[in-house]
Amino acid sequence: MKSVGVNISNRNETLNIIKKYGFTLKKSLGQNFLIEPKILDKIIEKAEIDQTTAVIEIGPGIGALTQKLAEKADKVVAVEIDHRLVAILEETLSENPNVKVINADVLKISLKELIAKELADADKIKVVANLPYYITSSIIMKLLEERLNIDSITVMVQKEVAERISASPGGKEYGGLSLIVEYYAEARTLFTVPSSVFIPKPNVDSAILQLNIRQRPPVSVDDEEFLFRTIKAGFAQRRKTIINNLAHNLLGEENKEQLENLLRELEIDKKRRAETLSLTEFARICNLLNQNRQAAR
Repeated sequence: MKSVGVNISNRNETLNIIKKYGFTLKKSLGQNFLIEPKILDKIIEKAEIDQTTAVIEIGPGIGALTQKLAEKADKVVAVEIDHRLVAILEETLSENPNVKVINADVLKISLKELIAKELADADKIKVVANLPYYITSSIIMKLLEERLNIDSITVMVQKEVAERISASPGGKEYGGLSLIVEYYAEARTLFTVPSSVFIPKPNVDSAILQLNIRQRPPVSVDDEEFLFRTIKAGFAQRRKTIINNLAHNLLGEENKEQLENLLRELEIDKKRRAETLSLTEFARICNLLNQNRQAAR
């Protein structure tokens, strides 16, 4: 076990550090510091962090979660966008030699290069983080789309976002994001985190979302990019039927009859809405559309 020094995962220590450095939290960066040690412990337990694990943390703040990760993990690489926090992290993580802090915008750096440079010898790599609400979806999609050599992503996000990502067909939360994430990972919401355990207190509750990365997608498609375009088109206007959305937003109204025939061939009711369609059904639509496009050339 690694030394954790002064435990900062509580209200008093967090306030002391903020006061000592004259630190002002920026709403624009989504800075909300977690002050409940039991929740931090539970996150690490659910993420299954041990001495064989290297961790990428995004947005360490003042280092409360980072300290806990350093105690359990082999190595932690924490990416922090706010340069003002670097000096604070140097103090709070001074007794954790297995932590590397990188002052950078996670959306602008190559995570593949980061892994190659800092974690090349890791047995397994996981992402664990308390993500800023305002860029949650962008970060998650970057982590998935770059096809990194990671096992899982365990992150605190806005409760509503966690519900959307882990939703099943038929519910109001289910949408394009649910399907695109499902293509890359198995998603589940682990538990809810009340707003009262943060400084400052956000307006909404949070939840811990876990994404276990798939070795291969659960569906086979000829063109991934076209699949994602099809999904986004299908959900463009939620109240419209799948045929109207795909005709208007993907193929053009002049191809509506062709689309109707295609859906009939797939035995998919043209009056269904996208929120009722599974990833498998979207993949079938995508593949048949692609075959027709190829035949027409």
